[in-house]
Amino acid sequence: MTTAHVALKHYTNTDLAEIRQTLLDVHSDAYAARMTEPFVQRFPWFVDHWGGKPGFSCVIVYDTDGEAIGFTYGAPPEPGREWWREYMDPTPANSSTFAVSELMLRVNSRGRGRGQQLHEALLGARDEALAVLTVDTKRPKLQALYESWGYNKVGEQQPFPDSPVYAVMVLDLKAGR
Repeated sequence: MTTAHVALKHYTNTDLAEIRQTLLDVHSDAYAARMTEPFVQRFPWFVDHWGGKPGFSCVIVYDTDGEAIGFTYGAPPEPGREWWREYMDPTPANSSTFAVSELMLRVNSRGRGRGQQLHEALLGARDEALAVLTVDTKRPKLQALYESWGYNKVGEQQPFPDSPVYAVMVLDLKAGR
């Protein structure tokens, strides 16, 4: 895993205006081959939606030239709106959750351990008991990567009519701490 020669910077919802275009630029690179898909084109809405949530946290990784090469972000869901609950019976006693909404890297920055580095920087100091994310079921290697980080698949969902079917994955943030 090569993680040298990068800088990580943390942001909150008060920084959204400053970082919004950076997130859109990385997304455009990461999804260049799929930019004609309507769901992919709605990414700016998702940035604004998540970036406006209380507790929004974002980590951007920059290369030595100061170019953003990837990011991850998310926020705690509103209490009682932890959508993953329907897949777990029983629900964990402490079900405080941080939802990881996005983790993406520019195409030429993948395969160097930076995704895990971003993930750990985003979740390392969280107080919640659980992290949840979704991954396209047509990307089994990516799902396996998240499983290697400790996530467990608990179900599948298609949150929007034009979105992929996603594996719902949960990570116990208190395990091993």
